[in-house]
Amino acid sequence: MNVTIPYDPRRFRTAAAHYLAGRPPYADLLIRRVAAACGLRRDDRVLDLGCGPGPLAVAFARFAGEVVAVDPEPEMLQAAAANAAAAGVAIRLVQGSSYDLDATFGRFRLVAIGRAFHWMDRADTLARLDRLIEADGAVALFADRHPDVPDNRWRQDYEALVNRYVEGDSIRSLRKSVAWVRHEAVLLDSPFSHLERISVIERRRVSVDSLVHRVRSMSTTSADGLGPRTEALAAEIRAAMSRQAIEGQITEVVESEALLARRPSAV
Repeated sequence: MNVTIPYDPRRFRTAAAHYLAGRPPYADLLIRRVAAACGLRRDDRVLDLGCGPGPLAVAFARFAGEVVAVDPEPEMLQAAAANAAAAGVAIRLVQGSSYDLDATFGRFRLVAIGRAFHWMDRADTLARLDRLIEADGAVALFADRHPDVPDNRWRQDYEALVNRYVEGDSIRSLRKSVAWVRHEAVLLDSPFSHLERISVIERRRVSVDSLVHRVRSMSTTSADGLGPRTEALAAEIRAAMSRQAIEGQITEVVESEALLARRPSAV
């Protein structure tokens, strides 16, 4: 059974200001490889669904003729507009969600979804996208993870702190339960059942302040999610991570990945 998280359009209201400062950016090489794999041309259109502050929309604007960035949160769209202006690219911003997808959006060669697919009714979203994506187009689900390497040992303390503050959160518990169906299984049961994964692994330096922003960019540990306890968690993270930092910086290894899904007939 495909379980769906209840829709809340303002879930990331207080997280928006911290997203770009805290979340690991997707590797530039990953963006280029996805663009090449999809054969993106300057006359193609890209949809960034659940765009947040627009890192994918801005990145793909270099390869496409038009990028449409959709998000239900006005604060995220404001951040996306500022991000695009700073990068010197044009994107079209639309306030809405996967539930609003219809023929008025037009056709797309690529639909990019970054860290947002789990918030949607995934089966319904893919059915809607089947009507909007060109015959040889694709859906790309973007994510990041931290491989189990020595540089990432600090994450044990970081995650233990976060887990202590979000213990009992119903949505987090749902996604970790046996009832939760992985994205791959949902895609395999959709029109976009040919799956390929592209990933890039990088060693980076991240500041302690960025790790505080990171936790504040998560819905469960944002100011809305934790309330007054947000400041307490931030203080504990600063204290714990400062003990492991060198001149305020920590090394992390990040794997940026894209799960590319196409119709079998397009391969």
